[in-house]
Amino acid sequence: MSTSSPVLAPLSVAGVDVGTAAVKVVILDELPDQRPVVRATRCERIRRRDPSRVVEEVFAEAVASAGLDRSELAYVATTGEGETVSFRTGHFYGMTTHARGGHFLDAEARAVLDIGALHCRGVAMDERSKVLGYRMTSQCASGSGQFLENICRYLGVSLEEIGPLSLQAEKPEACSSICAVLAETDVINMVSRGISAPNIIRGIHQSMAGRYLKLLTSLEVGGVVLITGGLAADVGLVAALKDAAAASAGARTAIEFRVHPESALAGAYGAALWGAFRARKLAALGLGFGDDRAA
Repeated sequence: MSTSSPVLAPLSVAGVDVGTAAVKVVILDELPDQRPVVRATRCERIRRRDPSRVVEEVFAEAVASAGLDRSELAYVATTGEGETVSFRTGHFYGMTTHARGGHFLDAEARAVLDIGALHCRGVAMDERSKVLGYRMTSQCASGSGQFLENICRYLGVSLEEIGPLSLQAEKPEACSSICAVLAETDVINMVSRGISAPNIIRGIHQSMAGRYLKLLTSLEVGGVVLITGGLAADVGLVAALKDAAAASAGARTAIEFRVHPESALAGAYGAALWGAFRARKLAALGLGFGDDRAA
């Protein structure tokens, strides 16, 4: 008599990362011992709109793009500020979702540097994406995306332009203040002194990179660090981080910063993957997928 194990059907799951500035959604099909198949991804800035409405619209677009009906999703996992999403199945902490998503995007990563609109977070992890430790920047916003947006307004440039402008700097102007208000005052003074936008921006990027590197050093992180979050798309900041890591190459632990084309979606990827894991566990217990909001 055959005792072969039952064949498990793929699970379609969704991960929804609700940030301060943007909503990210990933929908994928998961099957144990196989790499998940991504069916749809979406990323939309909230701007001045109602966040709950943006979440609903972006999620609906992603489900339609995946060719699915909501009823076909085994699990909808949220992270970030997604605890208030009414249609979620369960919610997962940001450090665990970024670790899982970062490892999915780059299997060699042993830490992620999540740089968002209001904070920066370093998360150390092992080869299975288990979180080993984490650190966050202080409450001051001078190391955040919101801070850079404010600087953009002072300089009259867009957030998309700030990275390429930084790479054009010839003599970066130091910006040593860790206070967002004082740093912005510094920038106003720099403009009045005729310092060019590229040199101002590069100086700010160098200041931010120095703070982030100290964050990772306090975690005793070494090896590959994947940059995640919205500022992973800032090529100037990424370059400053790589320069800072190279300058400290003689330190006890060497760091290699990397960026993936979908780094901004790491949290949503991680949420979807943890959602699939949780759904399998619930099914094994005979509980069905149902409501799992205590995740």
